[in-house]
Amino acid sequence: MQTPIFIALGANLSHERFGSPRQTLEAALATLDRRGIRTVRVSPWYRTAPVPVSDQPWYVNAVAEVMSALSADDLLADLHAVEADFGRARSVPNAARPIDLDLLDFHGEIAVGGQGRAILPHPRMTERAFVLLPLSDLAPQWRHPASGLPIRTLIENLPADQVAVRM
Repeated sequence: MQTPIFIALGANLSHERFGSPRQTLEAALATLDRRGIRTVRVSPWYRTAPVPVSDQPWYVNAVAEVMSALSADDLLADLHAVEADFGRARSVPNAARPIDLDLLDFHGEIAVGGQGRAILPHPRMTERAFVLLPLSDLAPQWRHPASGLPIRTLIENLPADQVAVRM
């Protein structure tokens, strides 16, 4: 059996057409489905403090397990295309945004990436409570493909200042 594909979903700005951050992310999942990226399961939703800490609005985050016949690079391109369709303009790192879709883990593959190619697993996922907590809800036995560390250990090693609360 092939290991899953996991994507992270996040937003902290309302969208003029779709509504609240959560409604926007749910609309994005429906859009991905129409593009052939089928949602298998979605974690509980979390309300999370911005990382790094700032005065911008708190985020809504979740992790979805998806199925797709696309390669990792093509899936990442589709995620970026949906972000663009939903009004995401990449400016400064960690800026407030109406949508953020990240490819976390693609069948356990490890890839260096670069120039539009997927970096796998996602390079900063182990530093983010807003990724690890919802991922652990879906896959409590998950291990980081590169380090082999179990998700519980990664969660225990998170910085203490990260706040993520189930909605």
